[in-house]
Parts: sequence; structure tokens; C-alpha cells
Amino acid sequence: MAQHQKSRSRPEAKPKSPAKSTRPAKPKWRRRADARPDEILDAALAVFNERGFDAARMDDIANRAGISKGAVYLYFDAKEALLRGLIEREVSPTAMRLKALAETGADDPLAALKLIVQTATQLLNDQHIFAVPKLVISVAARFPELGEFYRKRVVDEAIGAFAQLHREGVARGVFRDVDSDAAARAVLGPIFLFTVRKHLLGARTERVSTMARAEAHLDILLNGLSA
Repeated sequence: MAQHQKSRSRPEAKPKSPAKSTRPAKPKWRRRADARPDEILDAALAVFNERGFDAARMDDIANRAGISKGAVYLYFDAKEALLRGLIEREVSPTAMRLKALAETGADDPLAALKLIVQTATQLLNDQHIFAVPKLVISVAARFPELGEFYRKRVVDEAIGAFAQLHREGVARGVFRDVDSDAAARAVLGPIFLFTVRKHLLGARTERVSTMARAEAHLDILLNGLSA
């Protein structure tokens, strides 16, 4: 009887594990490209406030934003461009809001005047908003083009809107027929000075609030000093 050799079963080959990819893992989240300029401006404002405009470096701003300096330059080519961006984002909307109040208040110019004074005071009391005019004041002598940019985007818009409101009030017999531009500056100029006093001259602990000063200013403008 023939002897049969026992067949030896071959061990099954183990499946090869997939080769590890050398590519970096994709991040779980990505920054939206349209959010990048705001992130850079946020970082710039923080660094400018901490170090001052002159001492701040683009490297500092890039580090604060968590991006490379090259990425900053894709959006803003210099610190001056960053400050212009901050003016557009933080302060220009304030002027546009005052302009809208003036335009919608033509039917009752006196009520609109009071609302404009209150709104301007509230907005400029905000340290975040006033931080930008503060920066402009600090650099305007060395960078007059930035002061001019601020004047056109903010001051001229606010003054022009109020001057138009004054003309509407004159036509309705509410306000005296005086130079409208001068009237606008007489109303809005002291409001700005009150906030400068608060934010720059260490008058934050005064018993009289900036709003109370603004209301007293408006009362004197409308009613005068004579008994």
C-alpha cells in the first residue's frame, strides 16, 4: 500500500499594511480666506495699542495673527495700509451712522440733532472705537496722508451730514440761518474733545460723565448762556 505524504498547508499570506503617507494630515479646520483681513486688523490694533505705531513691527502683527509675515503682505503692504484699514473698519461706519441719522431726521431736525449728539458720544466713548482716532492723532504729524485719509473718510462725512441737517432745519424755521459748516463743527467738535479728554488725558474717574458734558454742551448751544 502506497504511502501518501501528508501535504503541508502553506500559511496564508498576511495582507500588507498600506504604506504610510508622507503627506501632512489635513487640518480639521481651515481659516476662511475672507476672514483673514479682519484677523490681521485685529492683531494690528492690539499690537499698535501695546507698542505704539512706530515701535510695532509687521513680524509682531503676523505672530499675533498666527500667520506668516508674507501672508500679512498679501493683504496690507505696510503699517500705514493697516491703519487705513482700521479707519475704514472701525471709525468710518461711525460717520456713516451719523450720516444716516441726519438723513432720516430731516422731518424733525431738532430731535435728530439731539440723537446725533447722544450717538456720537456713545460711540466715541467706546475704547475700541476711539483707539483708532488715538492712533491717527499720534502719527498724523509724521504721516499727513493718514490724517488726510481720516479727515475725508470720517470728519468730512460727519460734518457734511450735520451741515445738511442744519440746512433742513433752517428751511423749516427750526434753526437760525448761520453758516451750516460752522454750525456742524461747533456741535461735533466739542464732542470729540470730550472723548479725547477722557481717553488721552486721564480724566476717566471724573464725577461728570462725558454724556453729561455733551448734554450740557447741547443745552448751551440751543438755549445760550443768557438768562
